[in-house]
Amino acid sequence: MPVNLPAIRILIVDDERAILDYMQTLLERDGYQVKTLSDPLQVEEEVRHGGYHLIVLDLMMPRLDGIEVLKRIRKVDSDIAVVIFTGYPNLETAVASMKLDAVDYIKKPFNVDEFREVLGRVMRKKGLARTPEEQLHKAIGDTIRNFRKDKNLTLKQMARRTGLSVSLLSQIERAESSASISSLYKIAVSLDARIQDLFGEF
Repeated sequence: MPVNLPAIRILIVDDERAILDYMQTLLERDGYQVKTLSDPLQVEEEVRHGGYHLIVLDLMMPRLDGIEVLKRIRKVDSDIAVVIFTGYPNLETAVASMKLDAVDYIKKPFNVDEFREVLGRVMRKKGLARTPEEQLHKAIGDTIRNFRKDKNLTLKQMARRTGLSVSLLSQIERAESSASISSLYKIAVSLDARIQDLFGEF
């Protein structure tokens, strides 16, 4: 039975047509909606109206470099995920892009599996689950958070009740880490719930 994946929109910005075509084919095959732009001056307007979840942005482009484009993107949208893409990585541009909240910094030529891994991580961070397993982690995380808030418990109090670390509990709630059955059991007991209640509507 096919899973209904959310339509995730990706904008790729690079002055090299061959790279744009290759990445568009790769990402569309993975089920993403993709648009490409070779002119960095059009990015700001495109972001304003495009409803994108992610931008893959080349760093070295004529007319406008990637850091300047990223500054303009941030004026329009402070939340959109941006992955920087460069054939000339250096510490200065890495630091500048991280300061502007880029979620990752990838070196060209890139390894396809590595790139997919970065995309998967970005999607999880933004709550855009891609697989049934990730959707399950998200459902569990959301349900635990709601239960905890209903009982007015902080993560620190939950950690004390369960014996699990604050950071693990936080990762489970954000669906960045999958909880073991024993962790789920401890969480359920601490919330006065049954373990199956933590699966939400899944």
